[in-house]
Amino acid sequence: MANMNRRSFLGLAGLGAAGAMGVGAFGRAPWGTWYAAADALPEHLAGTTLEAVATPVGTSGYRTLSAGPGWPVIVRGELAEAKSGREERRAALASFVQMTDMHVLDAQSPMRFEYLHPFTGSAFRPHETLTTHGLASLVSRINSLAGGPHTRRRFDAVVTTGDNTDNKEHAELGWLLATLNGGTFRPNTGALDRYEGVQNSGSDLYWNPESPIRDMYKKAGFPEIPGLLGAALAPVTSPGLRTPWYCVFGNHDDSVEGTVPSGIPPLEAMYTGSIKIEGPDSEQARAIGSAASSDPSALPALLAAVTTPPRIVTPDGNRAPFTPRQFIAAHLDPRNTGPGPVGHGFAPDAGETGIGYYTFEIAPGVIGISMDSTNRAGFVDGSLGEAQFRWIERTLESGSSRYFDTGGRAVTQSRADTWFLLFSHHTSDTMANLVPDPENPADRRHSGAELVALLHRFPNVLAWVNGHTHENKISARTGPTPVQGFWEINTASHIDFPQHARIIEVADNHDGTVSLLTTLIESDSPYQTSHGDFSQSGLASLYRELSFNDIHADPKLMGVSGDHNTELLLPSPRA
Repeated sequence: MANMNRRSFLGLAGLGAAGAMGVGAFGRAPWGTWYAAADALPEHLAGTTLEAVATPVGTSGYRTLSAGPGWPVIVRGELAEAKSGREERRAALASFVQMTDMHVLDAQSPMRFEYLHPFTGSAFRPHETLTTHGLASLVSRINSLAGGPHTRRRFDAVVTTGDNTDNKEHAELGWLLATLNGGTFRPNTGALDRYEGVQNSGSDLYWNPESPIRDMYKKAGFPEIPGLLGAALAPVTSPGLRTPWYCVFGNHDDSVEGTVPSGIPPLEAMYTGSIKIEGPDSEQARAIGSAASSDPSALPALLAAVTTPPRIVTPDGNRAPFTPRQFIAAHLDPRNTGPGPVGHGFAPDAGETGIGYYTFEIAPGVIGISMDSTNRAGFVDGSLGEAQFRWIERTLESGSSRYFDTGGRAVTQSRADTWFLLFSHHTSDTMANLVPDPENPADRRHSGAELVALLHRFPNVLAWVNGHTHENKISARTGPTPVQGFWEINTASHIDFPQHARIIEVADNHDGTVSLLTTLIESDSPYQTSHGDFSQSGLASLYRELSFNDIHADPKLMGVSGDHNTELLLPSPRA
């Protein structure tokens, strides 16, 4: 994440809720078409951003948050015209929640590159000791909702679209599963009685909350909060989701720090060792950052050459990195079934095969296709292997009433009449990593653009739902004919502000159109908290507040009104 002018972010963020509420009946959308606010909001708005939105207090400096006005529903008709009276005619087909980019994080791990944050803001976040507190609060929010606010249909599923963990550690995976399935755990590794991470290093590079040192975060207004680090390591209790949930791979679930491929022995050893690098000089840090993104094989030598004394921390075997097969096997473990299903989507033999893609029934007649867009060669962006790409093609063919060749011509009939929604971590424009997979070097890699072209062949593909960019962004993917279009729905992360998840309701309007009704939600922690409130709820609130004030926060992640609460129209091929 690039550095930015702090004042510009705070000013823009302050306009978010007010600007959205100021949209009249009609307004000019940035995508070049006209949109309209819905005639009437549904009755059951509580707990969603239709009711209230986290909004900063004041205009400058470190800012607390409060409950601002809710956001309106924006009707988007790029793919189909909205017809009057559809609210009374429509029938709910499915209702589910997307969670994405939770980045459950071991903030004390030796195998982290926090010192790179001046170049890559996501390398260190001031709120990173509180990821499990924030996630447990989001789980509570989902449980508190009776269902979709528009159709009132109870949730059929929850889908996590990747970067479930931050650094593919067994410890992080255990905390993730305990949070989603329910339980009490201590989000701590290393020493049992103290924090051993960069936030008590005394370095100006990091927010040192328990020290009066004037680090770069305190100079930006961050408070001193004695006792915070100890409180962050206290036990966390999660109620667990009450809805069946499904898991999708992200690059942070597959690669070291989301970019460096696994299998480099010196790096693997650092996870469970006692050497933690906290502050190399700027030139060494720059070289390490460059190697991590372009030449990972050079990292061991660069790390060994760091001249500043490292920190000696308590080693912990629970920090060992997991493999994709171990990640899948943990989900298949009966102890981790929670609300189900067994394996959370992964096939019973996937722990042996390593195949991370699958289909699942969201609701009768509505099928989810979960993709694995990560590349075992590493790097941030993704792609699809040939075997998976052809599997997707066969799956869509087997469940289509009609499908089309690339020229838009109907070429066959098949037995089923089914709606499809696809899920991946990466977006269509972050899937250009075509480096051969070291496990299957002969398996051709396919880009996001190729997948878009494939999906355009099928009239019953409704949407491609994804994460990765940490940004709210909804795009119409227009096809060769009206019924061959679909929506790409990208949702912000739950680690960087605005910390959203998204409800998606699928409804047949019985007028030749289908609606996807999207509603953003926030965690159920209070918008405001005392900095001395170390209750789990208070720490979850602080998690949100610190993320808003992060010196690397990016205003574009919020998206615009047409990326928030929307009605997305599509023509129905059944008409």
